Amino acid sequence: GAPAVTRLTVIGSINLDLVATAPRLPVAGETVTGATLARHPGGKGANQALAAARLGAEVALFGRVGDDAMADEALALLRLGGVELKGVAVDPDAPTGVALIAVDPSGENQIVVAAGANHAVTVADLPERLAGPVVLQLELPIPVVEAAVARTQGFVAVNLAPASPVSDALLARADLLIVNEGEAAFYGERLHAGGGRLIVTLGAAGTVMFEAGREVARATPPKVSVVDSTGAGDAFVGAVVVALSEGMTVETALAFACAAGAVAATKPGAQPSLPSRAEIEAILGTG
Repeated sequence: GAPAVTRLTVIGSINLDLVATAPRLPVAGETVTGATLARHPGGKGANQALAAARLGAEVALFGRVGDDAMADEALALLRLGGVELKGVAVDPDAPTGVALIAVDPSGENQIVVAAGANHAVTVADLPERLAGPVVLQLELPIPVVEAAVARTQGFVAVNLAPASPVSDALLARADLLIVNEGEAAFYGERLHAGGGRLIVTLGAAGTVMFEAGREVARATPPKVSVVDSTGAGDAFVGAVVVALSEGMTVETALAFACAAGAVAATKPGAQPSLPSRAEIEAILGTG
């Protein structure tokens, strides 16, 4: 039969992404005209929550938005996707987080993030006890992330993005750490000290999983024509946590998550591109 429904808690950032696609990226002091603007809901926390929900998980998101019109836009796809938003507070003073993204035709980008309400999240916004699986990233204040990890009973996964200083206690407590190559270089050998599982994503080259410093599995994504890689990493995180929670083997879970990231990269925008289970199974040929 179908696997039991996975219940996930995601604690993380909620943004509105304003994406200007321009003929080229400006240099300092330069104005480049002729751009087209798109507005997409984003933020690593929101993206990962929706990624998991689209794969059939029941997801509750904790975070903060501003008391402004951008909040409705930022939460629109989460609402449609059935993500529970009772844990999303409305901040009376700080605006909804915004990412200003400039993209050129080759996909190169420049991003400026104004965290707004995301940086006003406090430990008081979190439940007293968190039952796993819980998924976190580092776009909230680090003390809040640290407290959430410490409070979680059961499985906790931390996507150490963007690379920021965290305590050894967090690295040791996490059952799963997920990093890309740049983040892996930032943390170095500390990533292996905890003895939990570590996943390093290598873009088109795929993914490697380590356990207590030893490689235990690897997977490569299916070949796709990349349109926009925004959100591919978040699709991967949501998918790998759902897959492991459902009891897939590490090899199957990695292949499933690599495929999720690949499908997400074939469509523009972070949240609009997050795949359904049917899309992943189609590209893997396992449907």
